[in-house]
Amino acid sequence: MSRAEPFSKIYQRASQRKGGDGVLESLLGAPLTEQQLARVGDDRFLAEFTRKVFQSGFVWRIINQKWPDFERLFFNFDIEKVLLMPDEMLEQRAQDKSIVRNFNKIKTIRDNALMIDDVRSQHGSFAQFVAAWPGTDIVGLWEYLKKHGARLGGNTGPYALRFVGKDTFLLSKDVVDYFRQHNLITGSERSKSNLATIQKQFNDWQQQSGRSLQAISQVVAFSCGDNHVN
Repeated sequence: MSRAEPFSKIYQRASQRKGGDGVLESLLGAPLTEQQLARVGDDRFLAEFTRKVFQSGFVWRIINQKWPDFERLFFNFDIEKVLLMPDEMLEQRAQDKSIVRNFNKIKTIRDNALMIDDVRSQHGSFAQFVAAWPGTDIVGLWEYLKKHGARLGGNTGPYALRFVGKDTFLLSKDVVDYFRQHNLITGSERSKSNLATIQKQFNDWQQQSGRSLQAISQVVAFSCGDNHVN
């Protein structure tokens, strides 16, 4: 039966490939602490969800260049103001040349504001809800965003979580390739059984190393494949 390598071995290989421990450590990001994340404004969650929805299948650089206009046209993603936007206003925004004119994606802004508003009515804030979600079941949070949000499935929701500061691994090409090369998963990496296998393995590596899911994910990526940063 195939088994994953100990994290120490993965780290050693990544270090050798990147030019030493110091270089590797300089490439690793760090998530926010639970306390820091709980203080993030819910508007920033909506902003990051929106940014990642628009970046999906598009050139990230262009979205980033246009981002100040996204912020301007959608009231800096103030949840209450976005919820009050009628369909006619969303249609008008979809014709504005200063942003990417994709009405279906623009509709997700209000839809995801609704999700955030529903959660914060029960948990005080969306940030507190996300901050308290255990990393040992981060795929469960991914599933929540996919089920209750708009266009937050696949890598979109996880990337948004990473960028806002939630500790999460990512299923980038290199990470998925590692699991396939070691015969730990077959078929779609997003099947329920494969996600459970991947989560369990990251939990094991975290127990071994004491590192964040983000750092572990990045080390795994650097240890194999094309070294995509994730």
